[in-house]
Amino acid sequence: MKYFDYASTTPVSEEVLKTYDEVLRKYYVNSESIYPDGLEIDKLINKSRQQMADLLAVKDSQIIFTSGGSEANNLAIKGVAFKNQNKGKHIIVSSIEHSSILNSCKWLQEYAGFDVTYLPVNQDGKVVVEELKKAIRNDTILVSVMYVNNETGAIQPIEEIKKIVKNYHNCYFHSDCVQALGKMEIDLSDIDLATFSAHKIYGLKGSGILVKRNHVQIAPVISGGQQESGLRGGTLNSPACILFGKTMRLAFQQQNHNTEVVKEYNEYLRNELEKMDHIVINSPSDASPYVLNFSCLTIPSEVMMNALSLKGYCVSALSTCDSKQKVSHVIAQMYSDINRLRGTIRLSFSHLMSWDDIKGFVIDLQEVLDKYG
Repeated sequence: MKYFDYASTTPVSEEVLKTYDEVLRKYYVNSESIYPDGLEIDKLINKSRQQMADLLAVKDSQIIFTSGGSEANNLAIKGVAFKNQNKGKHIIVSSIEHSSILNSCKWLQEYAGFDVTYLPVNQDGKVVVEELKKAIRNDTILVSVMYVNNETGAIQPIEEIKKIVKNYHNCYFHSDCVQALGKMEIDLSDIDLATFSAHKIYGLKGSGILVKRNHVQIAPVISGGQQESGLRGGTLNSPACILFGKTMRLAFQQQNHNTEVVKEYNEYLRNELEKMDHIVINSPSDASPYVLNFSCLTIPSEVMMNALSLKGYCVSALSTCDSKQKVSHVIAQMYSDINRLRGTIRLSFSHLMSWDDIKGFVIDLQEVLDKYG
């Protein structure tokens, strides 16, 4: 198997996996228990919380453990909406957000009467800042724009967005940082809520956090006990919480080296793809090097994926969470050419790959083009 789908998920690192096995066996009691074993687990969870807070330059009280990025996004969007609806019922999100953001907003529209504005993007897949200036209102309570798009790798104009939102005192700014973590520098200053996930950085699935600044008021989405300051009911997945701190530390330590490796892979493939007939690149030139999105104008995505699969390649056409859709909602916001939309392929990279994988893909892709295109 030649895996080109690291934006979907990553394998668990050996160091994390080894520690997870030890933690899972030893620390199995409920972290809410008041006897010594429970108190020890709670202490380890808070140690992990503090470790992540230090790495992200926030306070440990601002870290809320969740079951992953989707839950953290739901908590941010719905939590802010329900707690602050007395100030306004208008929300702004980009049109290229992860499905957990877009579907949360659609849910709020349908069941709670919220007004949602979906910001357009340009052909680089980036939010049009001028459109945000036009859309934001005094009754806008939340703006949500992801740091890095999961399908194209487009890095959003976060600093410009911060400045705009900061002028509206009743409005919070949320950013889904899942595809940025461990891959680039993240500046959380003037970001009120931020979402992160462990399984994109060689950690455990079912493990995420929401960073919530202390001044932000949110309502709990999962009702239960008083876990996570009453904002996220349910017994914590203690091993996952304990390991997220280590996972993040390892990712930060290896970030510069890994990014340099991946950047070389991306640049080589981009140059080779640009030489091929009927291939167009969808990712902007300044995108995250971890993602490269292209379209074949003569071969539909499903045919291309099946042909590459027969050669041992794992690639995707769009976000794995949306894999049953016909076309990518992200690319559809950037282009109208139906052949481009029907032929999208997303490649996503890792330092774990080899030059044999990269150069072999070019050869095998050309064979697929010769046969089907």
